[in-house]
Amino acid sequence: LIRNLHANGASFFFICIYLHIGRGLYYGSYLYKETWNVGVVLLLLVMMTAFVGYVLPWGQMSFWGATVITNLLSAVPYIGNMLVQWIWGGFSVDNATLTR
Repeated sequence: LIRNLHANGASFFFICIYLHIGRGLYYGSYLYKETWNVGVVLLLLVMMTAFVGYVLPWGQMSFWGATVITNLLSAVPYIGNMLVQWIWGGFSVDNATLTR
């Protein structure tokens, strides 16, 4: 019960965040640049926190989730591959990645 509440609560939290973003777009809140930029930074931090929470159980889904999401960083020009290897702690996702 607690596990389901935790998983569904995280999904509901993101639904609330996306509704909040939609409301901001509808009412033109993006015109306040500083406030909007702080909101974007907070969204990215919440997404990173959710990713870490997804990877933490270290099951098969966590392994492939970590592999796919961190490989997205390889698209960053010039430093992408080095950034991925730094996050992984080697050349692939393994226990060194989890303990970083």
